[in-house]
Amino acid sequence: MTAGPRRGQSRKPGDGELCAEAPVRLRQLDRRLVDGMREDLADLYVDSRTTAPGDAYRRPGRQDFLNRVTADVGRPGFAMVIAESDGLMGCAFGFPVRGDGSWWLGFDGVMPRSVGQLTVSGRAFAFSDILIRPHPQDWRLARRVQERLLTDHQASLGATLVDGADHAALAALRSWGWLDVGELRRPLGAATFRALVFPAGERTAASLEGLVTMPAGGVPGGP
Repeated sequence: MTAGPRRGQSRKPGDGELCAEAPVRLRQLDRRLVDGMREDLADLYVDSRTTAPGDAYRRPGRQDFLNRVTADVGRPGFAMVIAESDGLMGCAFGFPVRGDGSWWLGFDGVMPRSVGQLTVSGRAFAFSDILIRPHPQDWRLARRVQERLLTDHQASLGATLVDGADHAALAALRSWGWLDVGELRRPLGAATFRALVFPAGERTAASLEGLVTMPAGGVPGGP
C-alpha cells in the first residue's frame, strides 16, 4: 500500500483516467496469469510504499509477499485485478468471505449488524492486499481497482485486516474510503489487527453510517 493520503485533491474518485497521457487499464488475472507475473507483482509490492523516516514498523519482505500470493491463489474464488499503463501501476487481490463468519474469528467486540448480514449472505469479499504505485492521484486508482474487484464478484462489502502497528497502511486505506470496524486477533498470533470494511454502493454505505475511519496515526477517530 502507498504511504498515505495526498492533500489538496477535490475531484471525485472514478472521474476519467488516472492521467490523460497514460490511460490506465484494469484487467482481471486468472491463476495462470498471476503465476506468470509473480516477479512483477513482487516489484510492485516493494515499490508501493516507502517507509517514512522514524517509522519503526517493518512490513513483511518480498519473499513473504510471494508466499502469501501462492497461498491465496489456492483459495476458492481467488481473484486479482491489476492496473496497467506503461507498466504495472497497481493491483488488488483476495477471495470471498465464507458465510459462516470464520474470517472474523478473533474479532473483539460486537460486530456491526450490517457487516454480519452481508457476510452471512455471501456478499463480502476479503482483500488480501491493495498495492498502488505512488502517484499524485493514487487514491483514485485504488478506488477503481477496489470497486472493480467487488463488482466482478457481485460483492457489496470489502473487508481487510491490517497490522495495528502499520500506521502508514491504515492512513492509506482511510484515504481510499475504508472504514474501521474494530480490533481482531488471530488465534496463536502475536499481532493485533485492525479490521476495516469498504462499502460498494450508496445503499451499503448508508447501512455502515456511523462507523469510524482511521486517522493517520492508526487510532480510531471520527470521520
